Amino acid sequence: MSGEDAPAQQQNAVDQKQETKPAEEPKAEPPKTESAPAAAAEADATPAAATEKVPEEETFTYRALVLTGHGGYDKVKLQVKKGKPTLKAGEVLVRVKACGLNFADLMARQGLYDRMPSPPVTLGMECSGLVEAVGDKVMVLNRFGLWQEVAVVPASHTFLIPEGMSFEEAAALPVNYITAYMMLFDFGNLRPNQSVLVHAAAGGVGIAATQLCKTVKDVTVFGTASASKHETISQGGVEHPIDYRTKDYVEEVRKISPKGMDIILDPLGGSDTHKAYNLLKPMGKLITYGTANMLAGQKKNLLAVAKNWYHQFSIHTLSLIQGNKSVCGFHLGYLDGEMELISQAMNTILDLYKEGKVKPHIDSTWHMEQVGDAMRKMQERNNIGKVILTTEPMPEEEKKEEPKKEDKKDDKKKDDKKKDDKKKDDGKKEEKKDDKKKEEPKKEEPKKEEEKKEEAKKEEK
Repeated sequence: MSGEDAPAQQQNAVDQKQETKPAEEPKAEPPKTESAPAAAAEADATPAAATEKVPEEETFTYRALVLTGHGGYDKVKLQVKKGKPTLKAGEVLVRVKACGLNFADLMARQGLYDRMPSPPVTLGMECSGLVEAVGDKVMVLNRFGLWQEVAVVPASHTFLIPEGMSFEEAAALPVNYITAYMMLFDFGNLRPNQSVLVHAAAGGVGIAATQLCKTVKDVTVFGTASASKHETISQGGVEHPIDYRTKDYVEEVRKISPKGMDIILDPLGGSDTHKAYNLLKPMGKLITYGTANMLAGQKKNLLAVAKNWYHQFSIHTLSLIQGNKSVCGFHLGYLDGEMELISQAMNTILDLYKEGKVKPHIDSTWHMEQVGDAMRKMQERNNIGKVILTTEPMPEEEKKEEPKKEDKKDDKKKDDKKKDDKKKDDGKKEEKKDDKKKEEPKKEEPKKEEEKKEEAKKEEK
């Protein structure tokens, strides 16, 4: 029995009771008193109240992740919204199954993303789920508002999920792959035998860009990532992984390719954009698409923001002409009015997926209740591939385990502190020993001097 059938059956049951009542009333009829009319009125009112149906729009509830203010991870809260969203012409209601986490969401939390309305606002630029009216499996791309169990979006912002693609993969695909595709092929005009430098090569866009580069013959990919991620990105197609934390990536690139790069994808901004421009070959293209260097810590870091703006890349057109180089800027959030252009890119990407040439790499999947941990993992650059949020409610067992995990973290911190304190104490003890050793020769030196004097006196005698 569906939820919609239940009220109707209850209504029928009430109607049957009303029909049988007159036959029973003479037996139970109370003596006529002054209060009888009031009792009769109350009896007449009771069936009417029982049969009154509460509109579904009023009883409908769904969970959403709402940015309540700018700041740390705790500013994104899981809230319950009431009332079923109403549809306008051309819109569909999607029952969301999975959502993608993007760097733009992290910047929006800190108030550094200008395509997001002021709080309170539901975050989320991409998701996957079922269209309620027809049951189609779709992935969705929108400017914001998709981190919730139910989302109303324009039908033109939805794309059918191919056979065999999971909801998690579908939620991982739109933002990263459209961004990578349009940068490489619309701006970059990627061709065989070219070289590409991909920063953050282990991230969602980085892995998407690497896979797309491999669809073109003999393209050489250089990728920056921490050393622990090199094995994964090498398997994915990066020929020259560079540990940006311990090495100067400019020098490393020059060692292998003295002339530089044909295409550089720059999500960093600031001084790294200057480096990227200088690394271009003649006829090379720099495509800048972010300012990740602004993001330092949970909350907005004014020093990092100021530093990024101070080192903001600027160039005169005459320098571009003389250098035979081009600089492009890409921001998917400002293309929300160009759905025809986006659809063309998405259709090509989906064809490549069906051919087995591209496939989203899922790093981890988190419940909506764990959004803070999910954001922390991405912001601290501990992910390889896409971080996904699932709308499936978190099991009670896991909820109970969460405090235990926090306790373990606290215990680990205490243990680490004890170890550090012990090391410091040991260090101090060693220093004292060294000081004693240094003092001992000093004490011995005067003794030796006295002995020498006495020997000299004896020789004189």
